[in-house]
Amino acid sequence: MNWILLIIGGLFETGFAISLGKAQQSSGKELWMWLITFAICVSISMYLLFKAMGGEQAIPVGTAYAVWGAIGAIGTVIGGILLFKEPLTFWRMFFLMTLIISIVGLQIVSSKA
Repeated sequence: MNWILLIIGGLFETGFAISLGKAQQSSGKELWMWLITFAICVSISMYLLFKAMGGEQAIPVGTAYAVWGAIGAIGTVIGGILLFKEPLTFWRMFFLMTLIISIVGLQIVSSKA
C-alpha cells in the first residue's frame, strides 16, 4: 500500500511542477487558479510522501524520496513535452529511461530489505 501512496504522491508532484509552468504563462484569474492548483498538489504530494514513509511497511526515507522525486521528474519531462512543446530528443529519452530503470531497481532492493 505504501508504494501506491508513493506513486500517487509522485504524480501529484508532477501536478505541482506543471502548475508552476502554467502559472508562468498565465495572468489574472488564470494565474491564481494555477497557483491554487500548485498549493493543493504540493500539499497532497507531501502528505502522501509522509504516509509512504510510515506505518507497518514503511519505505526507507532515502528510497521513498528518490522514487517520489523521480516519478515527479519523469512526469514533468513528459508533461513538458506534451504541454509546453519542449524538445523530444534521443538523449532526453535515454536518460529518462535510465531514471526509470533506477526507480525499478530501488523498488526491488527495498522490498528485499
